[in-house]
Amino acid sequence: MLQIEIDGKQATVAQGTTVIEAAHQVGTYIPHFCYHKKLSIAANCRMCLVEVEKATKPLPACATPVTDGMVVRTHSPKAKEAQAGVMEFLLINHPLDCPTCDQGGECQLQDLAVGYGKSASRYTEEKRAVTGKDMGPLVSAAEMSRCIHCTRCVRFTEEIAGVQEIAMAGRGEHSEIMPFIGKAVETELSGNVIDLCPVGALTSKPFRFDARTWELNRRKSVSAHDSLGSNLIVQTKDHTVRRVLPLENEAINECWLSDRDRFAYEGLYHESRLKNPKIKQGGEWQDVDWKTALEYVKNAVECIAKDGNQDQVGIWANPMNTVEELYLMKKLARGLGIRHIATRLRELDRRVSDGLSGAQWLGQGIRELAQNDAVLLVGANLRKEQPLLAARLRAAAKGRLQLSVIGSSKEVLNMDLLAQETLHPAEWAGRLKTLASDTDNPIAASLKNAGKAALILGAEVQNSPDYAAVYAAAQELADAAGAVLGILPQAADSVGADLLEADTGDSLQEMIASPKQAVLLFNVEPEIDAANGAKAVTALKQAKSVMAFTAYESETLLDVCDILLPVAPFTETSGSLVNMEGRLQSFHGVVQGFGESRPLWKVLRVLGNLFELDGFEYHDTAGILQEALPQGVPSEKLNNRAAVVSGGEGFQTASDLVRVGGVGLYHTDPIVRRSLPLQQTVHAAVPAARVNPQTLAALGLQSGGEAWAKQNSARFSVTVEADPSLPQNVVYLPLHSKNAGLGALMNTIELAGA
Repeated sequence: MLQIEIDGKQATVAQGTTVIEAAHQVGTYIPHFCYHKKLSIAANCRMCLVEVEKATKPLPACATPVTDGMVVRTHSPKAKEAQAGVMEFLLINHPLDCPTCDQGGECQLQDLAVGYGKSASRYTEEKRAVTGKDMGPLVSAAEMSRCIHCTRCVRFTEEIAGVQEIAMAGRGEHSEIMPFIGKAVETELSGNVIDLCPVGALTSKPFRFDARTWELNRRKSVSAHDSLGSNLIVQTKDHTVRRVLPLENEAINECWLSDRDRFAYEGLYHESRLKNPKIKQGGEWQDVDWKTALEYVKNAVECIAKDGNQDQVGIWANPMNTVEELYLMKKLARGLGIRHIATRLRELDRRVSDGLSGAQWLGQGIRELAQNDAVLLVGANLRKEQPLLAARLRAAAKGRLQLSVIGSSKEVLNMDLLAQETLHPAEWAGRLKTLASDTDNPIAASLKNAGKAALILGAEVQNSPDYAAVYAAAQELADAAGAVLGILPQAADSVGADLLEADTGDSLQEMIASPKQAVLLFNVEPEIDAANGAKAVTALKQAKSVMAFTAYESETLLDVCDILLPVAPFTETSGSLVNMEGRLQSFHGVVQGFGESRPLWKVLRVLGNLFELDGFEYHDTAGILQEALPQGVPSEKLNNRAAVVSGGEGFQTASDLVRVGGVGLYHTDPIVRRSLPLQQTVHAAVPAARVNPQTLAALGLQSGGEAWAKQNSARFSVTVEADPSLPQNVVYLPLHSKNAGLGALMNTIELAGA
């Protein structure tokens, strides 16, 4: 350990600590622009110059390592003169457009100019002008004359996102930050460069000129778009959400935010947002009041469930619903004698969930996962499923972590991998069994020789008809290697649903095969949220009554339902979510309800009263949570151990033509699917069907041509492309709104000439 004195304060720091880090430890602020705790040292802004005793000139605090006995002065005349000189230099070419700059009021340059700048400039030369750049639909780079060349954005894309998409071109006063020629910034973490930019050069394109920072209210919240549970600061004005920023939480999302979490709010007020309860009468939709709508639901359920026919009522619930909503849903069903509830909407093989002794979760903390010596990912499209978890593992892979991947396609993870194998899904279980007994294979050796190891199963495994076989093999390998077995849950509250044992009775696939007479949909868009979307819609059409509790209307819901009830998204209600590591996080609504929408927990409470059930006298979600999880998350229920039977139904051989690819990055939930900026990105483009060239030739198809993709009774026209990185008999075709009706995400498919 080293001793340092900073402005008279003594500190003891570790070897390798820089002066700016030491200053932070003692609570001393040193002005800076280019320095960021998560990025490499650039030392190119020079704003952090400080006086170091015995040094002949001021030194940059961000790039100066502490030496034992060092004495630093950050506010001495010498240091202040150096800092003022740097500030004067930075402002030579900076445009005086603070009144029209989106960064105004939260600009680091603006703040430091007040403290370290002068009231007037000595320079009379013309200022440099830089042409704006096109960085895509999310990041605005229209005013690059403001750029001070701190290179934070450059270092972020290279070091955190994993691929350099922004760089500095030119030299001296001709230097410019720009994306590569003809390309936009396409990383799924691109919005973080907006937060990193200390000036107004890079700003949010959707938020551009929408509001001034001092007009906004700030509320803490939790993301409902994936199971990471990123912490948010939601900024509002006039009871509408205007911007979403990260709330730093080192254990979960660090100081970053995925674009999905950052820009999904743009879908909150989509034109399809349901404002009033609606009932279909004589084939025509009519607006009604809440009392009429709830009475309709009561009468419809009682009419079909009478005389012991409760088995003819089914509930389909999205696992992004809160713990409180799922708990009241189950309590209402139990009170009415309704047995069939499904939240595992994309599950094809229920043998694993039936055999589980606890909730399907990550198996360890998010931060702990990156501290493993070896990790094997199986059947995960990591950057689409968990963008920020991918970034955390990318950082760990630069150190001691050995990461291996087994999947149906070769995902570009932008990090060093020990091994990456692409196999037909029918071969996954066999491959894992082989690894359990193989000591020479690099993957097996890394797991077995690691001090700490993990085996993680992604969404493609969970959605496979071979889930039981792969799970049993994974459990065997994890036991043999002494590794932790984990699951990447697919929705914000998948773990919460498991903890509540929300799924009872028939699975969703069983309810599709044997349609119920009445179905209640809770935030479910059946054509895209359920496996076998076309079959799900057909099953709903056979019901006598379909009641949708939803924030949005859609063509499908208008077709199959007889009543639509507007319920609030997570920004307009309070509740709790349990993330992938079993962390319970509660949040409050940040804006009032849109139109006549109501929080779902309140709707369920009123329904309980209408049905005259006991125990529905709740005043807030805190009371519901206390009843649902009185001791919080019980550690004994976080258990991935399962008694499963391998074999059975599923893929018989690797000769089956199988669809893979999972869910599109920006098609995961109703809000994200309606965010226009996200839908304008390259990730949201209608996907082509990618196929191995040999398989393509065997099917009689040519790359770039059109073909019919067929699953079950549905078919869609797709463009086919040759991809030699794919295994044979695999069709990479991610779920998208345009192909939603095709069928299960991981099941057999046909490709035929158009």
